[in-house]
Amino acid sequence: MSKFLIHIHSGPDLKNKATLGMLVAITAFKKGSEVHIFLGADGTHLLNIKNEGEVVGQGTGDLKDHLDYLKEHKIKLYVSGMSAKARGYNESLLNGFNAEFSMPDKLLQLSTECDTVLCY
Repeated sequence: MSKFLIHIHSGPDLKNKATLGMLVAITAFKKGSEVHIFLGADGTHLLNIKNEGEVVGQGTGDLKDHLDYLKEHKIKLYVSGMSAKARGYNESLLNGFNAEFSMPDKLLQLSTECDTVLCY
């Protein structure tokens, strides 16, 4: 089984990158791979999307649908604590997700442990 790290640092303004990163992570999970998602920088904003149609990529789906899938299947998310704090978020951002705030050392650890690292 392959082990993927998907690092998403693009925010909702970059709809195609944000939704593509999520779509790739979900696709890898569906194919039986171990998947970890690290949200950093403006990527922390993605967990704040609450409505369908808010962020929809061209051919890459609706971010709200992707987030619901992550919640339902308890796919592990790591969220940059420093990025979240700088953007005004607290622990409530993680509600409903299999997620934790993490520091850069966690991103480095995951990068070396995973077979493949993809960045969006």
